[in-house]
Amino acid sequence: MEIRQLKYFVGVVEAGSFTKAAAFLNIAQSALSLHVRQLEEGFGTQLLIRDRTGVSVTASGAKLLERARAILKEIRLTEAELTNTAASPAGEVTIGIPSGAARVLSGPLLESVRTELPRVSLKMIEGMTGPLEEWMAAGRFNLAVLYRTADSVGRMTVLAREELCLVVPSGEPPFEDSISLADLHAFPLAVPMRNNNVRRSVADVVAQHGCALDVKFEVDSLSTIINMVVEGKAHSILAPSAVQKEASQGLVRTVKIIDPVITRSVVLAVNPKDERSAAVSAVRKLIPKVARELIESRGWAAAAPDAV
Repeated sequence: MEIRQLKYFVGVVEAGSFTKAAAFLNIAQSALSLHVRQLEEGFGTQLLIRDRTGVSVTASGAKLLERARAILKEIRLTEAELTNTAASPAGEVTIGIPSGAARVLSGPLLESVRTELPRVSLKMIEGMTGPLEEWMAAGRFNLAVLYRTADSVGRMTVLAREELCLVVPSGEPPFEDSISLADLHAFPLAVPMRNNNVRRSVADVVAQHGCALDVKFEVDSLSTIINMVVEGKAHSILAPSAVQKEASQGLVRTVKIIDPVITRSVVLAVNPKDERSAAVSAVRKLIPKVARELIESRGWAAAAPDAV
């Protein structure tokens, strides 16, 4: 069994036919068929079912497909690690990013990686903060953008500081530019679930000041929450960046929460086992640069980490 035979086998299965696979792999169809037959002879079992509509895997073929994909992935990772240097980082980097931050950060970050780190493949997973925290703790990401209170940042890199606001339907009260924490109880809210960082941050401050909130809906989807506000079905408490697009279009308004202001830090965390990876280090250095450029150009409604 040769590595290229495994590659050809996977290629045929994924293409669905020898003809398509031969064109994609840039190999003669007869040679491709020969390699697959040699695999079948070597294992002493049929791997593919061939008919007029294409090919499908047998039970043995399904087992080989799973193993072959894993083997080929390990080979690619090994090649990336051995050729990866600080001067020319290469390889796949996986980053988790909350839905709110993703609305302003993901596009510019992907473009910066494409132009400045052409050999790095960035895999971005967007989600609500609760699941992202769990997945990062389980080691599923190399990097993660997370939210923290000012006193719980630790060794993580602070990308920005955001002040949470009341998000209201366009044309509805309050019509002032700010509202005190104690007055929030008058507004029916749609907010993230209890394991969400924004929800926890607000709940902590509310509890400390003996206030109350009228939480009507708990929704673990940022887009759904924003749509509810746009449609006039609820208000919400979010960071301005989460509704920056809708606010600029006049679909919603943001009202600053004061007495006290609720501030959170947007931070960058790295998986400890990946700290020595050249590719991860390169993306890790690039993200604060992208964040600062967005803040300075007002593409991100937040303050730089060193802003007073």
